[in-house]
Amino acid sequence: MIFNSLTFLVFFGIVLCLHMAPLSWRAKKLNLLVASYIFYAAWNPPFVALIWLSTLVDWFAAKWMNASDNPNRRRALMLVSLVTNLGLLGYFKYGGFLLENFVELLRMSGVSYRPPTSNIVLPVGISFYTFQTLSYTIDVYRRNLQPCKSFLDFALFVTFFPQLVAGPIVRASDFLPQCAEPRQANPRQLGWGFCLLAVGLFEKVVLADGILAPVADQVYDNATGVGFVDAWLGTIAFSGQIFCDFAGYSTCAIGAAMCLGFVLPDNFRFPYAAMGFSDFWRRWHISLSTWLRDYLYIPLGGNRHGRVRTNVNLMATMLIGGLWHGASWRFVVWGGLHGLYLVAERVARHFWSDAQWAQRRYGRVFLAAMTYLLVCVTWVFFRAPDFGAAWEVVTAMFTRPPGFPTQPFAIGSVGLVTACLLIGQWMLRDSSIEATADKLPSWARSLVLIAILVSLALVQEDDRAFIYFQF
Repeated sequence: MIFNSLTFLVFFGIVLCLHMAPLSWRAKKLNLLVASYIFYAAWNPPFVALIWLSTLVDWFAAKWMNASDNPNRRRALMLVSLVTNLGLLGYFKYGGFLLENFVELLRMSGVSYRPPTSNIVLPVGISFYTFQTLSYTIDVYRRNLQPCKSFLDFALFVTFFPQLVAGPIVRASDFLPQCAEPRQANPRQLGWGFCLLAVGLFEKVVLADGILAPVADQVYDNATGVGFVDAWLGTIAFSGQIFCDFAGYSTCAIGAAMCLGFVLPDNFRFPYAAMGFSDFWRRWHISLSTWLRDYLYIPLGGNRHGRVRTNVNLMATMLIGGLWHGASWRFVVWGGLHGLYLVAERVARHFWSDAQWAQRRYGRVFLAAMTYLLVCVTWVFFRAPDFGAAWEVVTAMFTRPPGFPTQPFAIGSVGLVTACLLIGQWMLRDSSIEATADKLPSWARSLVLIAILVSLALVQEDDRAFIYFQF
């Protein structure tokens, strides 16, 4: 079940009506829990059992860890949680990848081995709910969080359907307190929640799928011999597509949760207006970047053990972050490039931290433009179907002479959307959509909303799944 489908609109309407009915708060939470299981089961019902297993293991592991003062027992229980969650993630997401690389190593050693056919199906959203429930047991282990007293509340935290399959990755400390008291959206929250749903669907359906995806697909699905203009056009189109697709999902998730009276954290803060790569990761997929910071980078030592160790920790974190996105060396390269960017940025700041030009308007614009263009280079490895296609596109971007584009009319549409996206994010980089909307007169907000709804009604939708569902 995806947000951009009639099925979801019917489903959400039923859930919302039940949530607003005169029922007890416990009954409403039970309705949300059952609805979340139905929402997930719409993809593949048997995989609901994996969520049940993670929920039960982490519920009891956290409860018993908190009750024990024995360090060895606590570490053993934490290890049970880690092995269960990461074991499931490793088997379903990385089993085929590890087997393929094992076979390749044997081949390089002169050993011919043909493994039995593997038909492992990746459970949708497993990377997201695994990280979410792991954050709970880790926080309890560190004694930063008391275990939840209500199993119903904890199960709802793990499976809350608006953000279950593609985030934001919510912390237990943010969500569980919201389950303590009855929550129901007031008229303002309900209206704003529906507006966010509309905005998110507009980003996904109209911009990502309707305008940008066909251009990116044309380039990356036919990358052999691609020209300079087409390579940049397809890559810039994908940079807009991936943002509008993923930010669109997060916006829909936040809006749906708000309609139910719950608050989810922002996952994007105008990342294409970032000035530098540390700034980019403070703005892009915030729930993942903060998770990697708190549960990987800082435990590795963070920046507490000198410059060299800090750079190593940054690289390790970004390489693992890349692998989190997909079981492919292309994603490792994508993460590695971001790690190199972050290390290079730290070196540059050491030598030019007091540069006056970087504080001026032209310097800030230059830094934002360079950040965006270098991020676009990393998107090549994220989007390309294989290394051969990625190399073709990168080679064309930097070595081939300009030629006549195969999609001349797409230059205008992609250019217009990209220009609006970059200028809009630059203007709003220190603000928020909510604050900007509050500054507009009511008639202007109404016109924008009407335009969004009309465009959604007119576009020919093919019900593409959100890109991050595969992670």
